[in-house]
Parts: sequence; C-alpha cells; structure tokens
Amino acid sequence: MPLLIRLLAYILYCHKIKCWSDDEDDEDLMVNKTWVLAPKIHGGDVTHILDSLLQGYDNKLRPDIGVVDLQTFVNEYTIDIIFAQTWYDSRLRFNSSMKVLMLNSNMVGKIWIPDTFFRNSRKSDAHWITTPNRLLRIWSDGRVLYTLRLTINAECYLQLHNFPMDEHSCPLEFSSYGYPRNEIEYKWKKTSVEVADPKYWRLYQFAFVGLRNTTEISHTLSGDYIIMTIFFDLSRRMGYFTIQTYIPCILTVVLSWVSFWINKDAVPARTSLGITTVLTMTTLSTIARKSLPKVSYVTAMDLFVSVCFIFVFAALMEYGAYIGLCYGKPMELSNKPSAIAVRPGSTLIPINNINHLPERDDDYGYECLEGKDCASFFCCFEDCRTGSWREGRIHIRIAKIDSYSRIFFPTAFALFNLVYWIGYLYL
Repeated sequence: MPLLIRLLAYILYCHKIKCWSDDEDDEDLMVNKTWVLAPKIHGGDVTHILDSLLQGYDNKLRPDIGVVDLQTFVNEYTIDIIFAQTWYDSRLRFNSSMKVLMLNSNMVGKIWIPDTFFRNSRKSDAHWITTPNRLLRIWSDGRVLYTLRLTINAECYLQLHNFPMDEHSCPLEFSSYGYPRNEIEYKWKKTSVEVADPKYWRLYQFAFVGLRNTTEISHTLSGDYIIMTIFFDLSRRMGYFTIQTYIPCILTVVLSWVSFWINKDAVPARTSLGITTVLTMTTLSTIARKSLPKVSYVTAMDLFVSVCFIFVFAALMEYGAYIGLCYGKPMELSNKPSAIAVRPGSTLIPINNINHLPERDDDYGYECLEGKDCASFFCCFEDCRTGSWREGRIHIRIAKIDSYSRIFFPTAFALFNLVYWIGYLYL
C-alpha cells in the first residue's frame, strides 16, 4: 500500500510540473524506466511562427539560394510518382523549440516553390482526393521540403524492329520552366532513384529491368537550362505473343505437312487441307498486326508470320506442281503399238482398237513417249531415267516429290527457327 501511494503521488507531481523530454525529434523516451510524455504543440505557437514568417514575405521572388534537391519515388508505370523537392529559403528561418513545421497544402500557395515541369509529359494529373496529396515541411534553418503525388503520361518513342523481343529505355525529363541555370540549379539528392517493390508493379506486357538518372544542359535562346532525366529500362514479356501468335503459327505450318502423307490421288483432301492452312495463316497474320502500332517497317513478328505463310503456301503449291507436271499434259497415245515405249514385261490391252497400258503403281504412272515428256528437267516416269536427254540435266523424279518434301520442309523450317531465335534473342 505505501508503494502504491508513492507511485500516485509521483504521477500527480509530474503532471503538475509538466515533465517532458527535450529530444529534438519529440519522441517518447524512457528515463530510469519511467515513461515521460512528449509535450503537446499548441496551435497558438504555430500560428505565431507562421504569421511572423509570412510578414513581408513575397512568394513571387525566389530565395537567395537557388539550389533544388530532387528525389523521386516511382510506384508504377504509367507513371505514378511521389515527386519531392528540397531547397533553402533564408526568409523562412525561425527560432523555436520546434525544429520542423509539419504543414498541409494550404500553406503551399503562400511561399515560393520551384516552377518544375515535365518536359516530355503528354498529360499530368495531381491527386486531389480526399484532399490535395501535397506535403510541406519547413525546418528552423530555412530548409523546405515539398512533395506531391502525380500521375504522368510521358512520351516514349518505341523502336519496334525487334517486337515482341524488344527492350526500351523510356525517359522522364523535368526542369525549371522559367529559371535558367544561373538562377536555379537542380541536383539529385541521391545518386539513384528509389523504386517501390517491383512485386507491386502492374506491368503486364513489360518486365522492369532497372532505371538510371542523368543530368544535362540544354542550350536555348532564353538561356541554359538544367534537364534532369530518369530512364526506365523495360523488357517486353513474350508470354502473350508466344501463346497467341508463335505457337499457332508453328502448329499451322506443321499441319500443312500432313498433306505429304496423303495419297496423291486424294485431290479434294489435299486441296482442302492446303487452302484451310493458308486461310488460317492469313487470319493469324491479321491478328498479329492488331497487337502493334501501325508502323511501316518489318518487325520480328512480321518476319516470322510471313515466313510461316510462305511455308504453308509452298506446301499447297507443291501438290499443284505435281498435278501440273504429271497430269497437266495429255498422254499421246497411238493406234500403233510400236509408237509407245514400254517397260520390259509390260502388256498392252486393246480396247476399242486403241492400245492402253494397264494401271501401275504411282511410282511409274503412265509411260511417256520417247523424246516428248522426257525431254525436260523433271522426270515423271521410270523409263525416263535413261536416254540421251539425261546428259547435263537435273533429274528430279516428280513421282517422289512428296518424299522429298517430307524431308525438305521440316529441315528448312527447323533451320529458320534456329537462325530466327538465336538472332533476335542473343545477337
């Protein structure tokens, strides 16, 4: 009981004489394991300080020390930033036990602030809900901190030659609008710009690689201006385009090769398959172009889609070439058996006084007349393998064109993909 009475008496004593700490940050301190309460800031003291500071203050004039420290905290892109500026104004010095005045946006219009603007901004919006998102701090030595939250749509000229494997460095430029270099000097408070945690960034098409900041001088007729620039390095994510364009194009090209295994006499099946794959590639090409701005040069995706279209179209033309070379010319048949060159072991079937050859395997087709179909670079039939026409000519057996295509098309497409992906991803 005596201990409890002593404790109550001590609390009443401290309340009567207003015990508090003189710490400059006005934080609660523990002294001898006893909590000492920080003082309340009286509104009358702040009002008196502000009235004395603003007496005779002209906010149209810049302070005598025209150095502005810049600090930017990037939250996301399209750009949501907290833009912080710090400068010294000797007219705002004050003597008080308070080291810093924490003020709201109502005080901003009463003092001088830098006329910083964003040079490559198309549209900038300040946040006003529920109150203007602005912060003002004034230290006793005249140092001023002014921050505000902005959403900026900045210009970024994209070079899309490597789309969708492109990388970009988008700038955000700002400087003073009216004060040249000899009036206001900008400098970075820190060597690097602080960025919010990337896991909270909403960048669906791009991956954030990093950022860097530079300082340069712009020479104009009205004077030399310091331009501060932040570069946002971005790399495009390929997942969407791989799923929507690359994989469908590759599968369509592979599907067009199925016709090489279909019987050559199945004209409707092979023709419909070839036309279907061509129309599919046309649709995919149109969809791929909708993902791009209307640029006049060829992008990496345009090249890939165009080559895939060529492969699909060539697969259809392969069957057309076979039909044209093998069945396009009517066979010259004669009533005289001696006019026809027949393979050893062949027999003639007389029908209506016209000698016809029996049907044979597709490898041979119909027999050709000596010196007629065989006098070409292409050979449709077995009997054309020998003869004087063969000298100095290329022997391409049309009957085996599907066998050639089964090897040539996949090999050529695989080589194209090898060169394409290595060239755009690693070179």
